[in-house]
Amino acid sequence: MKITILTLFPEMFSSLSSSIVGRAVKEGKFQLNIVDIRVYTEDKHLKCDDYPFGGGAGMVMMAQPIGSAIEAVDPDHSARRIYLSPKGRRLTQERVISLAEEGRDLVLLCGHYEGVDQRAIDLFIDEEISIGDYVLTGGELPAMVLADCVVRYLDGVLSPASLVDESFSENLLEYPQYTRPVEYRGLTVPEVLRSGNHAEIDKWRRKQALALTKKMRPDLLE
Repeated sequence: MKITILTLFPEMFSSLSSSIVGRAVKEGKFQLNIVDIRVYTEDKHLKCDDYPFGGGAGMVMMAQPIGSAIEAVDPDHSARRIYLSPKGRRLTQERVISLAEEGRDLVLLCGHYEGVDQRAIDLFIDEEISIGDYVLTGGELPAMVLADCVVRYLDGVLSPASLVDESFSENLLEYPQYTRPVEYRGLTVPEVLRSGNHAEIDKWRRKQALALTKKMRPDLLE
């Protein structure tokens, strides 16, 4: 899979060269391409935004640089083109898994300012995705979130065992985790986890997952 991110601020994506995502790139598990939209503007001053028709606060990203950038990186429209937008459908674990399993390359468009010219969306975007019901200064952080989520499910990036019993698997939050030492500031690791009885451990974890979900995210149980 190849993930191409279109942005006005490519320097923000240096963090993707670290940790699991960075290692996956180095090992050839997927390709990551960060593209500066300004390279594709036809404005001699490299301008990519302008005032909105009808008035209003802020600036709007222009359709031309976006359209030219998308056509350059995905000329045959073989990739799934996604605009990261607070107006989009909320990102879920199910959508993440489906994007990874679909296997198509991804082109992620990062909006900024007051958004992008609607014609860029109508002509070049397949779907809009939001990472939550709040507004950020731009689509760069959501693009990082989406890329990180999808990459985890690509073959060879994580061991299969790491993807089992995660939060949101079976609509449950993940059970509590512990490591050494057994005792820390008066709190001890539950005895069942030290028992070696895997049937009882599985039962305890399931019970804890249900209790946590009921407390923190009861909507997942509906």
